[in-house]
Amino acid sequence: MTQAEALLILKTGANVFLTGEPGSGKTHTINEYVSYLRGQGIEPAITASTGIAATHIRGMTIHSWSGIGIKNKLDKYDLDRIASTKHIVKRVGRAKVLIIDEISMLLPETFSMVDAVCREIKQSNEPFGGIQAVLVGDFFQLPPVVRKNIEDDRQEIITYDEEPPRFAYSSAIWKKINPFICYLTEQYRQDDKDFLGVLSAIRKNIFNEDHLRHIEKRKIVAHQVPKDAPKLFSHNADVDRVNEEILRKLPGKEQIFKMNSRGPQPMVMALKRGCLSPETLRLKAGTAVMFTKNNPKEGFVNGTLGRVEGFSSANIPIVITRNGRRIEVGAESWAMEEGGKVLAWVMQVPLRLAWAITVHKSQGMSLDEAAMDLHDVFEYGQGYVALSRVRRLSGLHLLGWNERAFQVHPEVLEEDNVFRARSEEAYLAFEKLGKDKIAEMHKNFIRAIARP
Repeated sequence: MTQAEALLILKTGANVFLTGEPGSGKTHTINEYVSYLRGQGIEPAITASTGIAATHIRGMTIHSWSGIGIKNKLDKYDLDRIASTKHIVKRVGRAKVLIIDEISMLLPETFSMVDAVCREIKQSNEPFGGIQAVLVGDFFQLPPVVRKNIEDDRQEIITYDEEPPRFAYSSAIWKKINPFICYLTEQYRQDDKDFLGVLSAIRKNIFNEDHLRHIEKRKIVAHQVPKDAPKLFSHNADVDRVNEEILRKLPGKEQIFKMNSRGPQPMVMALKRGCLSPETLRLKAGTAVMFTKNNPKEGFVNGTLGRVEGFSSANIPIVITRNGRRIEVGAESWAMEEGGKVLAWVMQVPLRLAWAITVHKSQGMSLDEAAMDLHDVFEYGQGYVALSRVRRLSGLHLLGWNERAFQVHPEVLEEDNVFRARSEEAYLAFEKLGKDKIAEMHKNFIRAIARP
């Protein structure tokens, strides 16, 4: 399915699961839908399953938006308290469209709790209280973190087995909303036929010796790592160690940039956790850096690589990007917005040290080049996410790997076949309707949700 075809379905108001391979344009498609809604005077609720993803889309986490916070279960008392909280009632009550990005990292019980909150506040038995649910993500990428349930003696209204299913599509509410599947099939990141073949083989669980030969050609030893290539690791400790060691060895004076913030403390803390730029950014001339924000007008996007040339008279970092562009990098803001109003913001120079980064924090980035150590990959999809950050094989430098690096979750593999088939069914169903009928559905949806 193309992005344009997915947009036609989204505009009808149907519940949708928008998915596709890394680089297929999921975020671009959602941004187009948000722009369309705003053009009609409708502000969608924009959320994500993680803080990092939320900062990318200028939204908030679904946990914060719904008021459930860090809870892993709801009882009647919890639901009554949330449904009596004025700002949450106002937020959920006026919502017509709910976007949840990185749905792959949302546990099924969390998904169900959000539904319970929406139904309670909307006083409706319809799934999510009748709100259009737009779910975005790729279950082949990083799965949710499973935390053990906290026991208490209060009556539960949502219960789960001791070993709950890990994915949102396993929940009862997913089956109730029965979303149309829009599986994007175009590719905008990788342009290397051999590399696309490798990534596709991992995704389809048909990775074999032929694919491994392409991988083996990209294997290097530590001293061969290109000077400016960022290194991707599985663990934060490795990232911090590498970045701190190299920065310390650089000559010259260290310049320090502190993050500023404004807004309620819980929101500010959520933005700080999600922002890829650190609270305290230390730079020297010669520092390898990565941009952490999209600003195409200024010539950079999230993942653009460069090196600090020096600092202006106003102490603004001057970065030379890989393509030779010279950019004075002023501070930018990351905001939490609702209904077009900024609730909280943090401001920092949109850079981070780029000698090393975790696989988790790289999700959503597009890199021209990266060195990876996949020896310690411990989770299904972790190796796939790391490899798919890079645009072509020539930009891939591998220090090593283990067997898990080329594996995806077997349950997701089976479900993906269902998603692909249902996406084709959705395409055919809407094609049969014809342009006039679809246009009428678009008008009817806007007319319905524009009502007070």
